[in-house]
Amino acid sequence: MKVATFLFKDNAIIKESNVENIPNEKVQLLIGFGENKIVIDAKTFSFLKEKFPNATITLCSTAGEIYGIETNENTLSLTAIQFSSTTIKKASVNITNIKNSFNAGEELFKLLPKENLKLIFILSDGSKVNGSELVKGLNKNNVDNILITGGLAGDGTRFLESCVGLDDIAKSGNIVAIGFYGDKLKVSHGSMGGWETFGLEREVTLSKNNVLFEIDHKNALELYKNYLGKYANELPGSALLFPLSLKLSDSSDSIVRTILTIDEENQSMTFAGDLPIGSKVKFMKANFDKLIDAASEAATNSLSINNMQPKLAILISCVGRKIILSNRIDEEIEAIAKTFGKDTSITGFYSYGEISPLNPLTNCELHNQTMTITCFEETE
Repeated sequence: MKVATFLFKDNAIIKESNVENIPNEKVQLLIGFGENKIVIDAKTFSFLKEKFPNATITLCSTAGEIYGIETNENTLSLTAIQFSSTTIKKASVNITNIKNSFNAGEELFKLLPKENLKLIFILSDGSKVNGSELVKGLNKNNVDNILITGGLAGDGTRFLESCVGLDDIAKSGNIVAIGFYGDKLKVSHGSMGGWETFGLEREVTLSKNNVLFEIDHKNALELYKNYLGKYANELPGSALLFPLSLKLSDSSDSIVRTILTIDEENQSMTFAGDLPIGSKVKFMKANFDKLIDAASEAATNSLSINNMQPKLAILISCVGRKIILSNRIDEEIEAIAKTFGKDTSITGFYSYGEISPLNPLTNCELHNQTMTITCFEETE
C-alpha cells in the first residue's frame, strides 16, 4: 500500500507529499475533502480525472479540511492510494430517489458484495440525510459485524447544502459507500469526545426523530436554558458548548448529540441525530484540554485494534469541535500525529456527523462532537 497526499486550491495542486513516487496512473482510489464550491466545480473533477485517469474518485464537501497536521479552509485535501493486493468496490444512492435515510443505508449495504469485505467507508450528504436512520439501515443486515465508518459532509458554518460525489462532481443528496476487500488489509477505528457530563441523568419522554420536546415530562428547552444560565441568552450558538450525552439503553455506552436549532414557538430542540423516547440523557460541557486529549486517545485506541501501525489515517472531526477549539484546533491534529508517528499519512475533514462503532466488533453509530479515526495498513 502506497499513499500520497496533495493540497488543491485555485485549480492547481499547491502542496504535495509523494515520497513513494506513486505514478498518477497507478492510483486506484482518490479521496478528496474540500470546500463546497470546489467539489461542485466541474473544472475540479476534470482536473482530477485527467491527472489520475484510472482512479475511483470520491469527493466530499466539508466544514474544514485536514492535510497532514494542517487544518485549512477553502481547499481540497486529496489522498491518493495504490494497493498491492486490496481491491475496492463502490456504490452510491441519492436520497431524493430513495424512500428515506433508513432505506438508503439498507440499499447501500446490499449493493456491496460481502465476501472478504473488511470495511465499508461512508461519505454522506449532511444536510438532507438523517444520519441516525442511515446507520440503522446500514446496521440492519450487518450480521457479520463488518466495520463501517465515515462521516456526513459539511458546508462550512453555513449549514445550507452539503455535497458528495462518486466519479463525478459532488452533488447534494448523494451517499457514497466504498468497500475495501483483501486478506492483507488491516483496518481499525477509534472515536472519542472528551466532554464532561454534569447534572442528573434524565429520560427522554417526548421526541420525534431528532426533535426533542420533553425530558422527565418537563419542557426540554426550558430545562436546558436553566442549566445554561447566562449562556442561554446566546442560543443557538452557545449550544455547541453544551451538547447532550445520550444512552440508548442502560447497558449501552454514551454517544454525543449536538443541538442544531431551537424553536421558541414550538418549545423544541433539533439535534444532529435522533433521541428516541426512553433513552437517557445528561448535559455536557466543553473542556478544551480534554477535547484534545480525547483526540489522542482515539488514535491510541485505533492502534490497539489489530496491533497495527497504520499507513493511512482518515480523521473525521465535528464542526462543533472546530468552532469551540478555534485557534487551538491544530492541537488535536498534532496530538494524533504524535501518537501515530511520522510513517502514518493523515487526511480528513470537519463534518456534520461522524460514523463509527464505539467498541470493536459492534454496530456503527452516528456521533456528534467526536474525533473519529479510520486506519489502514496492508501487510506484505
